[in-house]
Amino acid sequence: MKVGILGAGSMGSGIAQVAAQYGHAVILFDTNSAQLDKSKTDLIKTLEKLVEKQKISADESTAIQNRISYSNDMSDFKSCQIIIEAIIENLEIKKTVFSQLESIVSESCILASNTSSLSIASIAAACKISERVIGIHFFNPAPIMPLVEIIPAVQTSESVTKISRELIDSWQKVTVIAKDTPGFIVNRVARPFYGEALKIYEEGVADFATIDWAMTELGGFKMGPFTLMDYIGNDVNYAVTESVFTSFYFDPRYKPSFTQKRHSEAGWFGRKTGRGYYDYGKNAVQPEPTKNKHLGDEILERILVMLINEAVEAVFLNVASAKDVDLAMTKGVNYPKGLLAWANEIGLEKVLDKLDSLYAEYGEDRYRASVLLRRMVKANQVFA
Repeated sequence: MKVGILGAGSMGSGIAQVAAQYGHAVILFDTNSAQLDKSKTDLIKTLEKLVEKQKISADESTAIQNRISYSNDMSDFKSCQIIIEAIIENLEIKKTVFSQLESIVSESCILASNTSSLSIASIAAACKISERVIGIHFFNPAPIMPLVEIIPAVQTSESVTKISRELIDSWQKVTVIAKDTPGFIVNRVARPFYGEALKIYEEGVADFATIDWAMTELGGFKMGPFTLMDYIGNDVNYAVTESVFTSFYFDPRYKPSFTQKRHSEAGWFGRKTGRGYYDYGKNAVQPEPTKNKHLGDEILERILVMLINEAVEAVFLNVASAKDVDLAMTKGVNYPKGLLAWANEIGLEKVLDKLDSLYAEYGEDRYRASVLLRRMVKANQVFA
């Protein structure tokens, strides 16, 4: 298949690299010529490093580069069998672009969006042949992160879903099928990792460093929530949180935090701006956590049961299978264990008891336990 990539930012460039590495002719399009030049330069540097590390040969590097054509003319997509869009997370802009694409490509060309949380059905509705539209959500950086969420809209044909998944599987990615709901699997299930950590901070229970220490040292997570938000960018993470909250009709479980909103408004996005929850300046001294194990265990337990509850709810509402939920969280965001497997290990009854105690204490709907969790505890069941 000839692959078209729309958008030459870091995500689009990464997807183009993956497709070219697996033998596809690729057209990478962007309206910004400077961005195309940057993408080409960055790819050369990336491939040089892979050659140095003996991951690929010099001949392979040359072949990969030769498979990618750079274009600022969208009509060059006319010979492609699939287009993967990787542009700004704005629904109206995406709909306009998909409508434009349809006037260029063949009727059999698959049109895919790399959106992380927007409605695939809404994007598909902008097309005359809506059954050809699907979500194919990579994680950044695309050449390294193994997970790809495949999201068929209600309009998407079974054959398009099958072809799309087989294509991404052939790129040696781990694919999971997700229902077209806000945030899909990862960005939905992961919300409490950030949201509950922010709430713990706002209540004065612990500072950023202590919460991060609890999640990494005691929980085994690769990064604590505040380090991770600074890595992702508070502007991006807050926008996704606000989008998910709005899309779920303002369900309290996804309520954004004023702390993150203020950091975003201040331009404290994290590493990319030199300041976020932490200071990344040249001579900055990072705060030391309070290494109190009792406090750390309380923080970990509170965030973990919220994550587990969200994972259980995703299974209950058929967002994805239990297997795919655990795969998504371990392969998409490097969680130390699948959340449902972790729930089995802790004991579903203990998870439910903690959630019920939080609900009783706060009286907030964000702590309501999933119906599926209650049913499984009552039936003395565990996740397969």
